[in-house]
Amino acid sequence: MSRTLIRGAQILGGAPRDVLIDGETIASVGGSTSTGSRPDDAGAQVIDADGLILLPGLVDLHTHLREPGREDSETVLTGTRAAARGGFTAVHAMANTFPVADTAGVVEQVWRLGRESGYCDVQPVGAVTVGLAGRQLAELGAMHESAAAVRVFSDDGKCVDDAVIMRRALEYVKAFDGVIAQHAQEPRLTEGAQMNEGIVSAELGLGGWPAVAEESVISRDVLLAAHVGSRVHICHLSTAGSVEIVRWAKSKGWRVTAEVTPHHLLLTDELVRTYDPVYKVNPPLRTEADVLALREALADGTIDCVATDHAPHPHEDKDCEWGAAAMGMVGLETALSVVQHTMVDTGLLDWSQVADRMSARPAAIGRLAGHGRPVSAGEPANLTLVDPAYRGEVDPAGFVSRSRNTPYAGRELPGRVTHTFLRGSATVVDGKLT
Repeated sequence: MSRTLIRGAQILGGAPRDVLIDGETIASVGGSTSTGSRPDDAGAQVIDADGLILLPGLVDLHTHLREPGREDSETVLTGTRAAARGGFTAVHAMANTFPVADTAGVVEQVWRLGRESGYCDVQPVGAVTVGLAGRQLAELGAMHESAAAVRVFSDDGKCVDDAVIMRRALEYVKAFDGVIAQHAQEPRLTEGAQMNEGIVSAELGLGGWPAVAEESVISRDVLLAAHVGSRVHICHLSTAGSVEIVRWAKSKGWRVTAEVTPHHLLLTDELVRTYDPVYKVNPPLRTEADVLALREALADGTIDCVATDHAPHPHEDKDCEWGAAAMGMVGLETALSVVQHTMVDTGLLDWSQVADRMSARPAAIGRLAGHGRPVSAGEPANLTLVDPAYRGEVDPAGFVSRSRNTPYAGRELPGRVTHTFLRGSATVVDGKLT
């Protein structure tokens, strides 16, 4: 069994400590590099972590790995490599694959591909309805009882807009403490929509995507979750109004959680004036007021976690006119940097809160064992080391994802993941994949 000593790391941004990894487990956490007891480093590989932040491995509740069916944009292997490079030790793979992950067989295939990759754990998300069609419940129980042990179900990319189907899904998963993760988009209100409805869409002549299309679905679903006594999770929340609905639902004690993407914490609909399809995403980029409300809600805990909604597309699907372009952005390799830029460097979150929003809470929502745990002796060695002082331009040519559709190309962002450990094995060393 290998031994690694991480010397002088700032655990959650605190005082420097020495952390000894023995095999798959954190063996001990010693005193600072200058005082106190220190772990026995006999036979251990030593990492000088002076100035680095040590976090529990990041967990993503919302990743599109595209396999099976769209391996031209991403595979489980390339997606998990990108995840590891971004500091993630576990990702939840969404169900909108080809075929759709609506049966035990497909979710088990994705789960096994994740195990074979070895770069991070892959927890499949099962579809709520057969073929994402919104008409008939998928095999929720069979997917939960499979080797993949699915607990999160979502038709992401499409909304479960039928209230009866949504109620039945919430009732079904309650039996095993599952969660329905809703893509909140009223389809009739977004027909032909291309971007956020507002001043910019009016000036550009692009079909508007109103905030109420998201907010009306969230309102219905938190009421349904309360009625059933089940868990609902709101995917990629994007408007100030949605924040207020979730805040109200939580004040009632209802079992509601929500996520926000890094791009909705930073980018606004003003960027669409360039007509660059890299900014075309679902839900759309909103206004500056929405961005500020989302940041405040993540800071005060109304929004539980950050989720990337990593949505890779091949070059030909994005390098075209706006109307024909696919929606989505890659995000695994830049997520932590964007969060540092928008939340840490602005004083809205400290590093312990980043660990809560990007590791502990998403792991808890997904009921993901072994992840999101404290950095302490006896815990699984799923860890991420970050250099917060690093500054550099985003260069998509250096991505390990199969796709390059990032909105941050050429933008300077802070922070860099230097090391990632999955159960004690280094998947990233000095910023490079092992």
